[in-house]
Amino acid sequence: MLTGAAALAAGSCTQQAQTPAQRPNVVFILADDLGWGDLSCYGQQRFQTPNIDALASRGMRFTQCYSGTTVSAPSRSCLITGTHSGHTAIRGNMELAPEGQFPLPADARTFFKDLKEAGYMTGAFGKWGLGFVGTTGDPNKQGVDTFYGYNCQLLAHSYYPDHLWDNEKRVELDTDMPYGQGDYAPDLIHSKALEFLDQAAAGGEPFFLWYPTTIPHAELIVPEDDLIKGLRGKYPEAPYKGIDDGPHFRKGGYCSQDTPHAAFAAMVMRLDRYVGEIVQHLKDLGLYDNTVIIFSSDNGPHKEGGADPDFFDSNGPWRGYKRDVYEGGVRVPMIVSWEGHVKPGTETDFMCTFWDLMPTFREIAGYKADGEGLDGFSILPLLEGRKGQQEHESLYFEFQELGGRQAVRKGDWKLIHLNIRTDNPVYELYNLAEDPGETNDLSAVHPDILADLQAIMVESHIPNPAFPVLKGEKVEN
Repeated sequence: MLTGAAALAAGSCTQQAQTPAQRPNVVFILADDLGWGDLSCYGQQRFQTPNIDALASRGMRFTQCYSGTTVSAPSRSCLITGTHSGHTAIRGNMELAPEGQFPLPADARTFFKDLKEAGYMTGAFGKWGLGFVGTTGDPNKQGVDTFYGYNCQLLAHSYYPDHLWDNEKRVELDTDMPYGQGDYAPDLIHSKALEFLDQAAAGGEPFFLWYPTTIPHAELIVPEDDLIKGLRGKYPEAPYKGIDDGPHFRKGGYCSQDTPHAAFAAMVMRLDRYVGEIVQHLKDLGLYDNTVIIFSSDNGPHKEGGADPDFFDSNGPWRGYKRDVYEGGVRVPMIVSWEGHVKPGTETDFMCTFWDLMPTFREIAGYKADGEGLDGFSILPLLEGRKGQQEHESLYFEFQELGGRQAVRKGDWKLIHLNIRTDNPVYELYNLAEDPGETNDLSAVHPDILADLQAIMVESHIPNPAFPVLKGEKVEN
């Protein structure tokens, strides 16, 4: 694993992929702001997610998986490039005109590019947020053969948007009907993902399907079907007053919702139904036995748009939410199922991260080595029950907003650094084995451990001139 400038670099792939017969397909379903406790297989009590639970029963459930960081764009950048948030190209959810976020650079090394070079058909269906159409971050310029969904994270706040994107084509949607009626964007995206599977089956080549759904992010709304009807009246409710007209309507604002608890539960249950339909479609097409299926979430649960993570215990036993670098902001559910390779019904406390997935996908595709410039390790040995699994000595996270935040996990110890760009920076040290809820600050008790983890923080953060600084370093424009 390289650190420093080399880890920021995005070079073209230099290791040639092997071409073994029947290379496995990959389906990676990424929820948006789904908390650790929002799945019944992780302890959710107020509603059930039977299809995702079934996926866990057929595969491996991770209890110490970490997202890239605590908000969408940089977490996805870590995932797609195999670099942690102190090295990755995208450090925040910066908005750029006319729509979209700060783009991945042209020379970014992504798992889409690697898999495409290895002969995989690649598709992404859902929320992109890593560069507008025509920029260097355009999904089609980052190795994605087929993209359908939201390019811009801000516009993805709306579940009934005025447009989506089909590769570089803007698809206009009907906005004449009352909001909440007509085409529900996740349904449109889901249909396109299933079509991609049909095309992959017909073509016969291995494929990688990335499914970064917007559910259950922020706006709480779902079609008036049997899911919401079955849940309305089940929970106590406090109506949420949102934005139902004006300049921010369908442009980042969240709609009003009379029954936010029922809407949230119905959205997660609808996602669960999508997962079941994807699995069944793979079986119907004869693809299931040779497909790795991964389910995870991009960060911890949010408290926006009327969402109530405390009511649903969305962060489980962990402290914090989205935008926090406490466990609740970065520890996420992850399930991996692969018939004949991953032992059914297994659970692991192996400490892994989003930047481990690119090396894993590379090994699945047949590359001989993980390659230079990656911060992660392939977890394929763990999945297949083989010896030789590499482990992380430490994990690093940063968040550029809210005064600047950092975290380091090393063994049982976790160091939090808050208010970095203020006059009152704060360090907090926790022993997660003894204090998983991060309530007892031990920074004054263990100065040696504090100093060790502080040094890892300093080493891990490489300045990126495109985003706010963390440590007061001067960055030339």
